[in-house]
Amino acid sequence: MPQISFKNINITFKQKDKTLEAVKDVSLDINKGDIYGIVGYSGAGKSTLVRVINRLQVPTKGQVIVENKDIGKIKGRQLRELRHKVGFIFQHFNLMNSRTIADNVYYPMFNTDTKNRHARVQKLLNLVGLTGKENAYPAQLSGGQKQRVAIARALANNPSILVSDEATSALDPKTTQEILQLLKKINRELGVTIVLITHEMEVVKSLCNKVAVMNAGKVVEKNNILEIFSNPQNKLTKDFINTTNNSTNAIETLSKQAKFKELAHARRLFQLTYLGESAEHPFIIDLYNKFNLSASIIYGNIEFIQGTPLGNLIVAIEGQLQSIDAVKKYLLDNQISLKEINFENINVK
Repeated sequence: MPQISFKNINITFKQKDKTLEAVKDVSLDINKGDIYGIVGYSGAGKSTLVRVINRLQVPTKGQVIVENKDIGKIKGRQLRELRHKVGFIFQHFNLMNSRTIADNVYYPMFNTDTKNRHARVQKLLNLVGLTGKENAYPAQLSGGQKQRVAIARALANNPSILVSDEATSALDPKTTQEILQLLKKINRELGVTIVLITHEMEVVKSLCNKVAVMNAGKVVEKNNILEIFSNPQNKLTKDFINTTNNSTNAIETLSKQAKFKELAHARRLFQLTYLGESAEHPFIIDLYNKFNLSASIIYGNIEFIQGTPLGNLIVAIEGQLQSIDAVKKYLLDNQISLKEINFENINVK
């Protein structure tokens, strides 16, 4: 059973004579231990959707099941207990500036006795790398340290689910990576399921095992992270992925060079995408041996996603390409996708 299940969620807001459909018929399953990314531009409905997990937002239609409980049917003590199981991390930290770091982390534990509270706070500050900062105030901390306090506070009540709502958007790239590594550590060591809201595909690639892409309130694509990056189906997903690999920029940059223009007009250009064991396959040599085609590598990139290599090559192929379908079939049999690049459609600025 999924730990979190959204079933046909609709959320509608009414403002005077206007009706805004913020979330439209969204269904998602998030399993225990997932780091599930929900990606979309501002206004896509990401944050509105995740607020239904602990009923901070009530859906207009649909059903939300959290740890086998229909949260639309619980109230009072049961609802309070559920909310203790869901920790939230916010983009702008939301710390109380007049309280010390320890007091900020204490705050959600108002029902805990003082002795246990002190021990819990110390343990959490150790976990997030803020040992010795107990008596400091938020104004004395860097942005990354403030976010670490916010993470410690979100973990105060031993939640089984952690929602990160654009938690790295206000941080510099180095600090972002440090926070992502901390979240990965929390997921691994504490077994906490993480729902990550972001508009940055680089963040998703670094952290998540599954992802859903939202646009205008709808989920337009969802899959495991490897499938999304190696074989995206929706145009918006492809646009997001293009922000994390340099193949599009490489083509545009090369297209401004005279030598590349001559090469592109003389030969056909293709983008090859390969995944996992296919990265070790000598397919450039096979193109020559099997099809008498010579391939010049124009651009190449290999990165690791969830420990699996994912590669992109842009090649210029010369020879008699009478049967491109046969070449495609051979490559696909070896888990390599082939896409032709039309040089004339490249947007040269």
